[in-house]
Amino acid sequence: MNNVFQKWNSISLVKRIIAGLIIGAILGKVAPSLAVIGILGDLFVGALKGVAPILVFFLVMSSLAQHKKGAKTNMGTVVILYLIGTFAAALVAVVGSFMFPVTLTLTDAVQGSAPPDGVGTVIKTLLMNVVQNPMASISTANYIGILAWAVVFGLALKHASDTTKTMLGNFADAVSQAVRWVISFAPFGILGLVYSTVATSGLGIFTDYGKLLLLLVGCMAIIALIVNPIIVFLNIKQNPYPLVFKCLKDSFITAFFTRSSAANIPVNMTLCESLGLDEDDYSVSIPLGATINMAGAAITITVMTLAAVNTLGYSVDIGTALVLSVVAAISACGASGVAGGSLLLIPLACSLFGISNDIAMQVVGVGFIIGVVQDSCETGLNSSTDALFTAAAEFRQWRKEGKPIKW
Repeated sequence: MNNVFQKWNSISLVKRIIAGLIIGAILGKVAPSLAVIGILGDLFVGALKGVAPILVFFLVMSSLAQHKKGAKTNMGTVVILYLIGTFAAALVAVVGSFMFPVTLTLTDAVQGSAPPDGVGTVIKTLLMNVVQNPMASISTANYIGILAWAVVFGLALKHASDTTKTMLGNFADAVSQAVRWVISFAPFGILGLVYSTVATSGLGIFTDYGKLLLLLVGCMAIIALIVNPIIVFLNIKQNPYPLVFKCLKDSFITAFFTRSSAANIPVNMTLCESLGLDEDDYSVSIPLGATINMAGAAITITVMTLAAVNTLGYSVDIGTALVLSVVAAISACGASGVAGGSLLLIPLACSLFGISNDIAMQVVGVGFIIGVVQDSCETGLNSSTDALFTAAAEFRQWRKEGKPIKW
């Protein structure tokens, strides 16, 4: 049995995930009624979501408590890259929608969904999440609250004894090890997730909304393969694609199937560790990115809103389109790190054009229909970019210090 485990662990995790993906797709087509297989996916995502809040809380708190005064940090650069990337994504979505306009066949209004009234509501919600009870933040996976309280406690413990700081570090290491154990089961989790998707939705989703999906995925591909590499190149001054492809390979795949930036936080933490990045930085930037780095969400909000505008026959000038880009970028930062988190922000953007809430919610309904593809690609882009920009910021610092950049 030990030999079997050793042989299994000697195989690349990505290869194991790809094998699980293929097996899951085959089983979904030939035996769609075996619901027990889908439980593997639910267990995997549930385990990631369960351990991620604890991991973030202890890593951030431990890092800040042990942070040496005067030590350099790249957080300012990371946040700037997050904001630039999200706004650039909204602009790409505007250009794509102008070049390839699409219309929608509106469905019945979504029931039981309440969109925000405006950007102010989104910002207020974010601020209220900051001051939520710390235990409630952990139990509900409110990462804004988790980050805020971890920072508070971490700063408060800066003058604690070395024994206390060592204990915090031990807790952080223990949770990190638990996360590694969970991630080792990713092939089985991906198998279950792919099985459920294929068994439930089949491939019809690609034909019914093909043009809309092509526009959405095309814009996301441009960001992932053209815009993001340009941003990274401007920071590290060398070929960005090896780093881009490593982040896509190690982070995009799991995020694509879990459809949750929050659940993919442990995966990104492991990726950053493999890149040799500073844990003090990525333990903060990765969970922060899962909250505010939302290029995929900005694309979804923009494309779906302009599709509604085209459907209603409204005209859009360049000035209004730029305003939409800003609103979409700001709104995307308020999108929750869970499946479909960006869709309820579509009515907010639609209100710029005087589109009624009833019609806007029908657009949201279309979003849920195509969500199995759209939200998977959106989450994969969002999450892989968290790790990419975190690495780019630190490698930028390495370049300035004359250190060789390797990954």
